[in-house]
Formats: sequence, C-alpha cells, structure tokens
Amino acid sequence: MSLVVYMASLLLALAAILLRRPRRTPRSPLSIATRATAFIAAVCFFWSAPVTLAAVNHATGIPNVGAPLTYASISALSCSLIILLIHWKGGPHEQIRRMTRMTVAVYGALVIAIVVLFSLADAHTERLTDLDTYYANTPYMREMIVLYLMGHLASTIVLSAVCLKWARDEVTGLLRIGLRLILAGLLLDALGFTLAKVTAVVARWLGYDLDVLSTTVAPPAAALGALIYSAGFVLPRLASAAATEKQSLATYRALRPLWSAVKDVATAPQVAGPTWYQLPSSRLYLLEANIRDALLQLTAHFDQQVGHTAYAAAVDRGERRERARMASEQAMIIDGLRRASGRGDGPADPPEKFRVTIDLVELANAVHRLREAAPEQVRTQ
Repeated sequence: MSLVVYMASLLLALAAILLRRPRRTPRSPLSIATRATAFIAAVCFFWSAPVTLAAVNHATGIPNVGAPLTYASISALSCSLIILLIHWKGGPHEQIRRMTRMTVAVYGALVIAIVVLFSLADAHTERLTDLDTYYANTPYMREMIVLYLMGHLASTIVLSAVCLKWARDEVTGLLRIGLRLILAGLLLDALGFTLAKVTAVVARWLGYDLDVLSTTVAPPAAALGALIYSAGFVLPRLASAAATEKQSLATYRALRPLWSAVKDVATAPQVAGPTWYQLPSSRLYLLEANIRDALLQLTAHFDQQVGHTAYAAAVDRGERRERARMASEQAMIIDGLRRASGRGDGPADPPEKFRVTIDLVELANAVHRLREAAPEQVRTQ
C-alpha cells in the first residue's frame, strides 16, 4: 500500500512544481491556491503511507502519533480544496477573503480537536493499516476518527454541490472537462474512501468485521480520486497557461526585427539572454527589457522636431491625442535609428525627458516595413 500512496504523493508534488509561476509574473491567488492544494495533497499521501507512519512513531516514541498527523493533513487538504474552488469560481475580492477565512477557521478548529482527542485517548498499541477500525470503539479515538471522516465528507459534499450547480451554467470547453474530472474524482473519493471507511467503522460498532474496506479498498481509491480531481482543477489552468505562452511566443517573434535594429545601439550591459529551457514568457520579458534599455540609450539621437511634425500630422488626420503621441514617439525612434547609423540629416535635438510608452509590437512592425522598403535607412551595422 505504501507504494501506491507514495506514487500519488510524487505525482502531486510534481504537479505543484510544474504549476509554479515564472519569477517575474504577478502573484495570483488562484495560482497560489492551486499549488498549495497539490502540495498539501502530496504531503497528505506521504504521511498516510504505513512506512512513513512507522518511521514517525519510532522517531517520536509515541505509538500512533502518525494518525493525528495524517488526519490533520487530510483535514488541511479538505480545507484547501474548498479554498481552491472559492478562488476558481471567483467573485468580489472581499467575499472571497471572507469565505476563505471562514473555511480556514472551521477546519483549523477541526485540526485542533483531532490533536486534543488523540492526546486524551488511550492508544498504546501501534496500528499502521487498520487504526480506524481497531480503535473504532475506544473513547476519544472514536470521536477523533468520526470527526476527520465527517470533515472530509463535508468538503466532498460542498465541492460536489458547487461543481454540479456550476456545471448547469453555460460552461464549455476545458472548464467543462475540468468540472467533470473534479466530480468523478470526488465521487470516487466519497464512495471508495469515505464511505468505505465509515462502513468499516460502523461495522465494528455493530460487532462485524469489514476491515478490508478500510485497509484495502480505501487507500487506492483515495489516491486515484485525488489524482483525478486534481487534474480537473489543473487542466483549465494549464490550458490558460499554454495559451499565454503561445501568445508570448508570437510576440517574441514579432519583436525580433526590432531587436535586430536596435541591439547594436545599446552600450550598457544587456539583461542576460534566455536559455533553452526558459518558457516563451520569460524569453519575451528579457527581450522587451533589452529593447527598452536600447531605446532609452537611443534618446541622444532623437529630434524633438521630428516628433512634433509627426504629432501634428496625426492630429490633422483626425487621430486622437493618444494615437498622435504614439505616432510622434514612433517617428522619433525610427529617425533616431537613422541618425545612430550615420544616415540622419542635421544635428539632433533630443527631448529632456523620454519614456518608452509605445507598443513595441507596433513599433517592430513599422521598423520591419521600413527595412523591407529601404533597408539602408534603418540598418545600424
């Protein structure tokens, strides 16, 4: 059984690693919640393995101390799943914070109760695989077992109800597939793990022995269910990330002509270039940083009169002020490239202050068109 839960733990840990955000991207509550859930699930399965339980019991010298540790991690997983769904569904920021705090408070109290009940119980006989049923009739242990099972069942019911309600709305594509995976994983968890555990415990209360449900059926069902509903949460996010990376790659390629035109202007050290394993978004960030640095170094070759002329022409064409300003900025940059290459006319009259605000892709397209029409006018080599 340890091998099964260790495999589930490893896969969930890999999911947490793969879902990490690029260092320079803004922190997202949904991203944090997704990674936290995958990490907690990995920890949960790691602690529940009999080999780990035996090691923890031996290291602490307290028989069965791994049990409240495992039950607390299961409760933390239930809490994180609800919080993840809250962020995934979205809504007003204050409402999300209020619901998140309420969930943490409820399951935090549950974890404290589990620890207190274990400390009050008389459980000196180590049980690594059948603790739930072996201590089903033991005071305080009985209540501890019921509490963690009810807490986990409650989260499963809440998640299933919300997902079913959401699935009835106009949800399509990968989001619909994700919801179905979540529901399938929750169903397997509810029937294969929680119901099996509850049935085995109740059977002990009634004097019957159905321990096989708790020791043989529940663990692999819980592992498989966790992998399925984790995939349901992760799939839409991965699809969104893939779309973002695809757009970043297209933008990166569109900016290459502009970088080709300005790279020899830069005299300051460039931001370290991308390496082969970096995602397109990271490559794009570095390229944009180098382009902006080069354009700022190019300001000594700018001519304000060129910008004023381009601005006036744009206004005469009926352009709005923002578009006219961008036309002015673009004209100064292109003229600055000519002057930097020694092909400008007359001395430059650079502005006192200049900030790059123009869309770089639009500028790259303009430079590319000019290079195709008259390459000698914009080359800097």
